[in-house]
Amino acid sequence: MRPDTPAENVDHINEAARLERTADRYPEDAEALLLRAAAHRELAGDRPAATALYDRLLTSGPDLDDPYLVRALKAANLWEYGHEAEARAIIDGIRMASPRDPAPWVIVAEALEAHDELEQAHETFTEAVRLLLSGVEEPPRATYPLLFGRHRVRRMLGASHDEWDALADSAHKLPVGLDELHDPKRVWSLGSENPEELEAEILRLRAELGAYREALSRPFPVAVLHWPADELTELTQAYPDLAEEYPSYAAHLEATEAALRELAASGTPNLGIVRGTVPSYEAFAASELASPSDSSLLPQYATTLAARGRAVAWPPERAEACWCGSGRAYGECHGV
Repeated sequence: MRPDTPAENVDHINEAARLERTADRYPEDAEALLLRAAAHRELAGDRPAATALYDRLLTSGPDLDDPYLVRALKAANLWEYGHEAEARAIIDGIRMASPRDPAPWVIVAEALEAHDELEQAHETFTEAVRLLLSGVEEPPRATYPLLFGRHRVRRMLGASHDEWDALADSAHKLPVGLDELHDPKRVWSLGSENPEELEAEILRLRAELGAYREALSRPFPVAVLHWPADELTELTQAYPDLAEEYPSYAAHLEATEAALRELAASGTPNLGIVRGTVPSYEAFAASELASPSDSSLLPQYATTLAARGRAVAWPPERAEACWCGSGRAYGECHGV
């Protein structure tokens, strides 16, 4: 979602500039690209430039995929360089709007938490959990940071477990439990001179970071290419040489799911699916000075789409719609 590579390993200014140039070339992907560019600006310490990018998106028109996410990121950034009043006003607006996407809720709640507004952070996490998870039998993976964040804040407030904390515990699969990870007394162990205590704390922190990263989509998944039925028909009719790659639509769907399962079984993390279209594939081939009939372009095309933020995480939750577009739940379709 956002880069977390330390500044000493990446030239964040140059990377932001590269992403901004790419956004100019691919305006249909500008939202994802400029969000990543803004994150690099923040990591480089140029927070006013990051705010300028958020404002550029917010004034670009009504077609943003997630305007509340952009506003939440802007608020968190503003607060970090002294614009607390404006940040609070944006956060209040997001809470009043009650978006159905968990990401803006996570960002504004964590911004409040980071500035020791624990009661407000708890209220925000709780509002989001009630809105998005009431009546839900199994929480979607994207809501895990809400459950984990609420659990963490409640531990700091000394609150006793409730039903949402129990749900957070059930969603947390790592060996170190949430109660231990979120124990406020943990921080004191970081001042210990005992190497064993410090090593144990490092292991706990790694487990917590792993849980958080597992819950979020990442910007560069290993992506497999999926063609919708009408696009695949158009593709193979226009470029018959590709019919060998795609003998039928049913075979294409089976091969896509099989490839993803094989990657998962081999231990490859962060898998995704990108949806191809003939016009964008032809444009990609032209940019590579190659023929669309060249099947070796297909994996490169998939990687490029993923790098432009077009991947959808795989596998879906069993109750979510299947990636193939059949309209059936994944658990009753390709997830069987």
